[in-house]
Amino acid sequence: MNFKNEMILKFKAKSVNESFARSAVAAFLLPLDPTLEELNDIKTAVSEAVTNCIVHAYEKGEEDIELACSIDGDTVHITVSDTGVGISDIEKARQPFFTTKPEDERSGMGFTLMETFMDNLEVLPNQPLGVIVKMSKKIGNKGG
Repeated sequence: MNFKNEMILKFKAKSVNESFARSAVAAFLLPLDPTLEELNDIKTAVSEAVTNCIVHAYEKGEEDIELACSIDGDTVHITVSDTGVGISDIEKARQPFFTTKPEDERSGMGFTLMETFMDNLEVLPNQPLGVIVKMSKKIGNKGG
């Protein structure tokens, strides 16, 4: 199947929009007929990426998060980006249990979970400010 499609959503960095982002991506992926496990993996990764934007990107106010999703054949590509404060040391931030907000009882496992549930993960600076998280996953990879 050489199916192609794409969407871009922009929404405010409010905690109520985390579930919206998860649901929007899940609905967008339905033409690929993903398994429940594949859907849950992707929804979890999207949730972690969006939550990172909500909690860490914007110190004052509720600015925008952009969620882009594309399907190319049997692979989904997801990009979550913000124009917030950025990450001073991306490699350090990607380490398990690293958090800049331990007082908020953050586990520091967001990037680790994204990496676990997706096939590929890139964390890049967004110019001039913010972070871009790029993830992809092949759907229907049933181990064969």
